[in-house]
Amino acid sequence: MGSRSDVAMVLGATGFVGGAVSEAFTAAGYDVVRVARNRPAHLPESSFVPLDVATAPPAAIARIVTRWRPAVLVNATGGWLATEDANRLYHETLVDNLLAGLALADTPPRLVQVGSIHEYGPVPSGEPIHEGISPRPQTPYARTKLAGSEMILRAAQKKLVDGVVLRSVNLCGPHVTQASFLGFVLSELRALPPRRRLTLRVGDDRRDFLDVRDLADAVVRAARAPVSGRVVNVGRGAAIAVRELVSLLVAAAGFPPGVLDLDGNGEPVASRGGGWTMADIRLAGELLGWAPRIGLHESVRDMWEAAAR
Repeated sequence: MGSRSDVAMVLGATGFVGGAVSEAFTAAGYDVVRVARNRPAHLPESSFVPLDVATAPPAAIARIVTRWRPAVLVNATGGWLATEDANRLYHETLVDNLLAGLALADTPPRLVQVGSIHEYGPVPSGEPIHEGISPRPQTPYARTKLAGSEMILRAAQKKLVDGVVLRSVNLCGPHVTQASFLGFVLSELRALPPRRRLTLRVGDDRRDFLDVRDLADAVVRAARAPVSGRVVNVGRGAAIAVRELVSLLVAAAGFPPGVLDLDGNGEPVASRGGGWTMADIRLAGELLGWAPRIGLHESVRDMWEAAAR
């Protein structure tokens, strides 16, 4: 591997976000150390560390960081987990363990936490979500993600770590997780028999969706920016009706519009966040020099095509 100045360590590197972040750092010239519980067959052992950071002793985390000497460490772990305990383990306990491990490392790296726009909780429809809003999360996912982010912010404010939190909107793009709504719809379309219709119950929610590769670009920029102890929102800065986004996916897949029944009597898709999200992304432009580049048409097309490979 290279010197400290060009090594990035990504926790959760085998996931949807972690995979895109790893690819972005590689493209930016970094050597990437991927950390996850299990190594997929396509990843070489030489740059992969099998570790469950949520249950590992802090000393084990410190040994790995000291060995690889990354300039930046990205926490891209977690996700939409089923139980309160699982959310707490992988969003709170993991961060607590990580910070304890970094405190023992010879030279702690810069820390970038991939957080969530849902940490703010529901906001009134039509209101841009800016970083000054007082968070009032209502779901186990959002509450525990907020708790983990706040641990990092407190540590940064005490100068115990050089860290920043990016709060991302909902994501789309290649290799989307099946735990997400779009991932569910994509898998249902893939499995749809010929001449059959897909029935979904979709509400009137309007959400900000961002391509995962744009988020990864923001992470790389955050790794290099002289910003610590801050929250920065990352999104497209526009709310799209979930119905419209699903229709874009159907069109990208080559199905006729009539294949989708959004008002039928199928099982409802449970919402895991507020009915409205639209990130105010001005601070990301000011502090990171970042702006989204990938449009939703391109994103859902690439998402569909990646699922075929």
